[in-house]
Formats: sequence, C-alpha cells, structure tokens
Amino acid sequence: MRRRRLFGLIGGATIGCLAVAAARAEPATVYSASADGKTALVGYLYFPQTAGPHPAVVMLHGRGGPYSTNANKDCTLVAKDIPSPCNASSLSSRHAAWGAYWAEHGYLALLPDSFGPRNKGHGFGRFTHDDPDRDDVNERTVRPLDAEGALKYLQSRDDVTADRIFLQGWSNGASTALNVMFRQVSPAAGGFRAAMAFYPGCGRGALISQDYRTRTPVTIFLASDDEEVSPAVCHRVLDRAQSNGSPIEVVDYPGATHDFDWPGNKRQSVEGNRAAREDVLRRTPGLFAN
Repeated sequence: MRRRRLFGLIGGATIGCLAVAAARAEPATVYSASADGKTALVGYLYFPQTAGPHPAVVMLHGRGGPYSTNANKDCTLVAKDIPSPCNASSLSSRHAAWGAYWAEHGYLALLPDSFGPRNKGHGFGRFTHDDPDRDDVNERTVRPLDAEGALKYLQSRDDVTADRIFLQGWSNGASTALNVMFRQVSPAAGGFRAAMAFYPGCGRGALISQDYRTRTPVTIFLASDDEEVSPAVCHRVLDRAQSNGSPIEVVDYPGATHDFDWPGNKRQSVEGNRAAREDVLRRTPGLFAN
C-alpha cells in the first residue's frame, strides 16, 4: 500500500466530541489472565450505551504505563490494605479519551495494565529502553502475551462480537501491537481483525524480527518530528514489509511529535500535532469498520 502525507487541520468537531465523551466516561475494572499462564492482569473496560453484542478494541499503553503522571510515582508506594492510587480514576487523559471515543462509536474498549501486576506500575521515563528493569515487561516476549490474554477475555464475553476484536497501541504498546500481528497467523484463527500502531519503535530491541510481515491489516501512524523513536527506522522495516505483500499502511504526519494525540495543551499547542490528531480521529472508524 502507498504511504500518505497529510497537511492541514481536519474535523475540529470530532475533537470536541472526544473531550465531552472523555469527561463522562467511567470504565469498569476487570480482571483477566495473560497468555503467559502466570500473570493476573487488571484492566479498564469502557462500554457503549447501546445494546450489544459489540465489536471491541484492546488498547496497549506505552512505556509510561496507563496512569497519569500524577499517580505513577505512588503506584508502588502503597501500604498493605490501602488501595493503590493507580486505578480507573487515575488513568491518563489520553487513555480515558480513547476509551470514551470507542464507547461513543459502539465498541467495548479494554485497556489492560501490563506494568502494575508486575510491580512496574510507576512506568518508565523517556530514553530508558536499555533499563534492565524493563526486561520483564518487554514488548517482544512479554506484552504480546498480555494482549493475547485480553483478546481471549473479550472473546469470552456475551456482549462482544468475538470475531470483531481489534488492537490499538501507543509507542511501546504500538511496538507490542506490531509484534502481536507478526505472531498472529490469521484472523480466521480467532486473532485480532486489524491493528493501529501509533509512533512505535521499530528497531531490533523493539520488534521480534526486522523481517516484518503480517497477514492482517495494520495501520501505522508516524510523526516526522518524533523525539523518542525514529520514523526512518520504521520506514526501513515497514516499507520492505509492504513491498513483500503485507497489508500495511504507513501514514506520515509532518510537523508532529511523539504523543501527538495526547489531548493536553502541551502537545496540542503544536500545530502538527493538532492536524495529526484530528486526522487520526477522522479516519479511525473506517479502519475498524469491517
């Protein structure tokens, strides 16, 4: 598939709807098992207001974890029998906004926490990819099993259309999503139907293989001014996968940075980020429509 470059601002009304939805959304806390066979995962589930069954989306958080930075520092500093401050009420604004977005569009959306159950709820800062503390939550061999466990959990629910479950990830979670789709032989075998990956890392430390391929549609959104990962490295891997017949689309956003879809003022004060975020929200329903 061809690569596309996008300019300008599109669909401002969609942003307003997203903000309103996020303000009133209240996720349920649910529990599922990782496909590693040993880790019990906590997750946050957003529901549509209409009767089901519904399609569903598994959302994979980045290296900062699923919670707001205000809560992260206290995630592992909790005495016995005192609830952790890292819970459904302290999710980051990006995750809350996307969970509400999917619910408003008729999807169940599940955000599993890969870090908290492994005592890494504090998340990790920028440029910590070589930190050995991240080994047991890595995006190649650990987190894909969490995504597959979340998939199995959703398939067991009566309110989910079992063959219409999709995958979305950001940064470290986006690399995880690419790895999940690499591992997945076919959606006909009960896997994810399609995936979206936002500004993933594509280097040797992030992907299972540099000879990337997928049999299932994957859309990757890259930011030209990304200060954390290299779009050029991703193109080197993904363009080759496209040439070899993988159903991949790569979308480039000029002037956008890492975390361009984060709804806060810091990111959205950058014109390239506003344009990228609005375009993503405009095109997203169509990517998971089938």
